[in-house]
Amino acid sequence: MKTKSHYIQDLIAKGENQNLDFKFEISDARKIARTLSAFANTDGGKLLIGVKDNGVITGIRTEEEEYMIESAAHLYCKPKVSYTLQKWNIDGRWVLEAIIQKSHNRPHYALDENGKWTAFVRVADQNFQANRILIKVWNKYNNPRGILLKYGKEEKVLITYLEKNPFITLSKFVKIAHTSRHIAEIILVKLISLNVVDIQVTEKAVLYKLRSCYSHITDNQSPDKIVS
Repeated sequence: MKTKSHYIQDLIAKGENQNLDFKFEISDARKIARTLSAFANTDGGKLLIGVKDNGVITGIRTEEEEYMIESAAHLYCKPKVSYTLQKWNIDGRWVLEAIIQKSHNRPHYALDENGKWTAFVRVADQNFQANRILIKVWNKYNNPRGILLKYGKEEKVLITYLEKNPFITLSKFVKIAHTSRHIAEIILVKLISLNVVDIQVTEKAVLYKLRSCYSHITDNQSPDKIVS
């Protein structure tokens, strides 16, 4: 167990962000499962237990914190989320650090109190529910087969709109393309998977925008940066 305090203090000084979350304690493994799912589904991250939201170090109170993380990762996440633990002694108070890597087995779902499995993504310092399009993109990423995209009327309408506007919503795409929601979702999934379009999750809406390098596309590119 390491005792150098500057590492944790430097982390805390950054504040909660896309890759860092603070927890005073773990009282509900299901809630922690959401954060683990979000980190694994996005860019990975670190969870510091024994630290308040304002950065004050209180220390963990019991060894049960480790078992709660294990329960969250193995019982309340599907598939299981891999993590590593490290304890840090900061002026006599122990801070537990859980490190979660970006997963290559996305999506990871978290089980809520109603028995529903939901996938989450991490945006800034918040966890948001992943929509069906993002989940389908992850599933395509896990599928080694190529993607066949027919550049038809709907695709042309979408690309033309995004060349003139910074973003579009799914509902707007359905409206201007005069197509069904199902077809619009299929088109967006393919374009995101081919790195033509980016998906941006926000607190109020899920937005889709054109990548500046969309003309340089190969079928074997992976949608590595899905949430921007």
